[in-house]
Amino acid sequence: MFATLLPSALSSRRSFDSLSEEEILALAIGAEEEDARIYKAYAENLRERYPASAKVFEDMADVEQTHKNMLIDMFRSRFGEEIPLIRREHVRGFYARRPDWLVRNLALETIREQARAMEEQAFRFYTEAAKRVSDASTRRLLGDLALAEQGHEEIAQALTEKHVGEVEREEEDATAHRQFILTYVQPGLAGLMDGSVSTLAPIFAAAFATQDTWSTFLIGLSASVGAGISMGFTEAAHDDGKISGRGSPVKRGLASGIMTAIGGLGHALPYLIPHFWTATILAGIVVFVELWAIAFIQNRYMETPFMRAVMQVVLGGSLVLAAGIIIGHG
Repeated sequence: MFATLLPSALSSRRSFDSLSEEEILALAIGAEEEDARIYKAYAENLRERYPASAKVFEDMADVEQTHKNMLIDMFRSRFGEEIPLIRREHVRGFYARRPDWLVRNLALETIREQARAMEEQAFRFYTEAAKRVSDASTRRLLGDLALAEQGHEEIAQALTEKHVGEVEREEEDATAHRQFILTYVQPGLAGLMDGSVSTLAPIFAAAFATQDTWSTFLIGLSASVGAGISMGFTEAAHDDGKISGRGSPVKRGLASGIMTAIGGLGHALPYLIPHFWTATILAGIVVFVELWAIAFIQNRYMETPFMRAVMQVVLGGSLVLAAGIIIGHG
């Protein structure tokens, strides 16, 4: 079905060179209208967390609305009141915008980068559009809009300086850092700790009980993947992030699940080496690195005193490792 629809959808899109001057103006009007709506969506998305930056995007939306009105006035003077319905998705090779549901809950810096990319794309469009028209007044307007889009970075900087002072910037940066910790670091760290520590006993017990590296690898692989799936679903189902402010449950679940699996696979993969003692020594080295890495992350991001983190993770992990070896020998 999709194979049948795809060629039809592609063939229905116009090339930019085939557009008339009337259609180019109509396309520009639609593009400015959509960009204004996107900036308003950014502002609404940021309002609760970053009110000062939300005001910046509200003002940028007003700028886009002004551009749209200028284009409509030009269209009326040349072609009348009926504006053809032509959108970006109707033109081959034309830049596209991400739908609203893909830009929700993005990090503040990511939204800023998206806005910069939008302005750069709009500049290229107006530059090419100006080459395609012969009417002097229309060409001048499109050229002016190209320069305006090119200068939007300076406008955005001016608006940022207007609405986002040093205190507001520090508060927003602190909020963004806290959100990063809650959404990615905390779930990922919990997963890494669970995957690294909880799989030690079964993997090393199997290793010393069987001294079969392939069997040990399969046990480690299944334990790691199973723990990753379990931790991922548990984290995602824990809460939706709306009340706790911990962010998207999908992002948290992926961070926790992936890091859990990585934590277990780190000391399971050495058992792909056929020689038992070589694989075991290498796995032990990996365990040592994993446990100290966890202690470092706890100290760096969770502000846990380093020696306390060492006692909790390294000592606890060592005890679990010893338990696995003892059980395997028994």
